[in-house]
Amino acid sequence: MDRIADSAVDVGGVEKGMQGMHSKMHSAAATLPGEGAAVFSHETLMDVVHDPVPLNLRLRRLHALVQERYDFIERIAVVSYEAQTDRLKTFVHSSGGDEPLSFYESRLAASSSLSQIAATRKPRVVQDLGVAYGRRSGEHSLRIRGTGYAASYTMPVMNHGTLAGFLFFNSRTPWVFTTPVLDYLNLVGHVLSLMVVNELVCVGTLLSAVRTITHIAQCRDFETGSHLERMAHYSRVIALAVAPQRQRDDAFVEHVFRFAPLHDIGKIAVPDDLLQKPGRLTDEEFKAIQAHTVKGVEIIDTMLDQFGLSGVPHTDMLRNIALHHHETPDGLGYPHGLAGEDIPLEARICAVADVFDALTSKRPYKDAWSNEQAFELLQRQAGPKFDPDCVAALLAQREEVARIQAEFGEDRLG
Repeated sequence: MDRIADSAVDVGGVEKGMQGMHSKMHSAAATLPGEGAAVFSHETLMDVVHDPVPLNLRLRRLHALVQERYDFIERIAVVSYEAQTDRLKTFVHSSGGDEPLSFYESRLAASSSLSQIAATRKPRVVQDLGVAYGRRSGEHSLRIRGTGYAASYTMPVMNHGTLAGFLFFNSRTPWVFTTPVLDYLNLVGHVLSLMVVNELVCVGTLLSAVRTITHIAQCRDFETGSHLERMAHYSRVIALAVAPQRQRDDAFVEHVFRFAPLHDIGKIAVPDDLLQKPGRLTDEEFKAIQAHTVKGVEIIDTMLDQFGLSGVPHTDMLRNIALHHHETPDGLGYPHGLAGEDIPLEARICAVADVFDALTSKRPYKDAWSNEQAFELLQRQAGPKFDPDCVAALLAQREEVARIQAEFGEDRLG
């Protein structure tokens, strides 16, 4: 078990990790104990890793390959970790049925077992969840055991020595994680970690590039850092509530959260004197500001090309947020006058989050509104101007809204 316990996944750079995987996959295919010809071949692994489809679809393919060898591995799940808030968030999964932990998040500090895995950077095997946890009533263990899972193998995902999340392999049969099985799952875990980290790193690089360009352009006044943080977290609150209603998954929620701060990137192309004008805008000035939606998509496409980020997943969501977050359900928004369900869901979510934070933040041309004043306006305009479900989702989480405001307080003007 020492060899297995030392197999924590530290990607340490996707390209470097990918190079190392070539030799690992060749040797593993030839030396897995008790195995014949490897079903999980080098070529098949590379096909899964490099296939330009969403991560959740690649995970299902990976899971299918695992089940060709070990059909008792009935669930593979990935949880991402956000160090700034100490939050674990469900990301993608493949379980072939009801998923016990969709749209779930908690603090790492609340889980002693996962905290220990993070601290030691070593995987954990639980051969019988019923024996190991007894009558523990934590929500995570209750959900997992309530769905019938009896055994678990958990691996930490590290990126350059920093915790990026966890991988979970579950079975409804206890005592199935023998040494050959764990050897194989360690290989699968490395492949899956490369896929996950590649996705997160690409998005993180894009966000960093945006912030760098914004700083260089000296346009920070229109979008302070704390506004972007709050707006992203409000968007996540809304997405968590509406995603299940609209048949969206955890990956959708996470990408809304990560892409929301880019909603107004097009304002880089708008003169500061217009953005900061305290008085009423002329029709011509308002049209110039409206153009930031189209400019935003142009900037995003240029950045994806110039920074070599064509591999960033779900760029359609990113473009939709930048282009359509000022569309309104009554069709009177801009730039294209889309109405109702024609407006992408991610844009409707970000519209509510953005307006709420704008109302409750101080600006050169206005004082901050109270939360209740902002909630009242959103309720009054739900339907014609804002998606009613998105408004209801935010209003239902008043305590969480207050927590976000306390955690990401105003810097300068908010």
